[in-house]
Amino acid sequence: MSLDAIGGVWRYAMDLAAALKAKHIEIVFAGFGPMPAEDKIAEARRLGKLVWLDAPLDWMVQDEKSVAEVPRLIADLARREKADLLHLNLPSQAADLQTELPVIVVCHSCVVTWFAAVRGTEVPRNWQWQYRLNQAGFARADAVIAPSRSQAEAIEAAYGPIQNLHVVYNSSALVASDEPKRNFVLAAGRWWDEGKNGAALDAAAALTRWRVLAVGANGGPNDQYQPFRHADHQGELSHERTKILMRQAAVVASPSLYEPFGLAALEAARAGAALVLSDIPTYREIWKGAALFADPRHPNAFAEAFNSLAEDPQQRVALGLAARRQSARFNLAAQAQAMCGIYSGISGRTFSTAAE
Repeated sequence: MSLDAIGGVWRYAMDLAAALKAKHIEIVFAGFGPMPAEDKIAEARRLGKLVWLDAPLDWMVQDEKSVAEVPRLIADLARREKADLLHLNLPSQAADLQTELPVIVVCHSCVVTWFAAVRGTEVPRNWQWQYRLNQAGFARADAVIAPSRSQAEAIEAAYGPIQNLHVVYNSSALVASDEPKRNFVLAAGRWWDEGKNGAALDAAAALTRWRVLAVGANGGPNDQYQPFRHADHQGELSHERTKILMRQAAVVASPSLYEPFGLAALEAARAGAALVLSDIPTYREIWKGAALFADPRHPNAFAEAFNSLAEDPQQRVALGLAARRQSARFNLAAQAQAMCGIYSGISGRTFSTAAE
């Protein structure tokens, strides 16, 4: 299973691997991009074998040559480890992959659908190579996974029809909690990513009665930077510390312009927070009836939602309960069973579909 240590793919991989390990499926993690911190390395090694490969992530480089060796590195590692199946978390990693093993590709996000959602444009000409590699990866894969119906539709709108496209919702290992809430708003994300819309969050914080905490890095790998002047920027915290804040926050927000699934919203819902989310297709699909929705391009809409909830404790409690109930749909057992069914279908082998 390929992964990186920068974004939500790490949490996706760790949680899924834990569920698969319970079914006696062994995982070799193939890491790409910047090396993870020691706590992440230890977490991965508790769940499987971690091998960090000397190659970048496609969205962190400027040309196709920089990732040309990635498929070979994956194929070589698979041979050395005697793998039965490849689960790749970047479509481009499957392009021109020389292996007889079955290949599954998960499109958590990509620059093509990112540009469509965030900028309303096609991917720039100097990044058209990413379009070509992703399309080749989809064609090479025996199965393609999207984490929501909305993302599946976005992928096909960008790349055309894709055979063997499945929707398997993400999940979270976070245990539901109902501890007392504190009067603050929490938002978590990679704020250097324009798609996370940190500027709107910061502008809304200037108009909000409660303190707005922003958790996550605001400086990116390609010199991206999102300043915070009104929100209380906490910086990049460990997953454990972020979970504590999730359990404490009365309101959790996500102003994202682009969100193929939204793990932060799911974790907040597990904690019983009232959700204020961008009015985008993914969030409507997953959280309809269990969140307040606001126009991500109008910070005033988020501020009004925050202030409305600050003034109405009954609405906060009702929304928090609704979100927690909704979150039960996205559980690790269902995700692991769906993935095992797809693994079995493309490999001709039986992968366990029930815990033993």
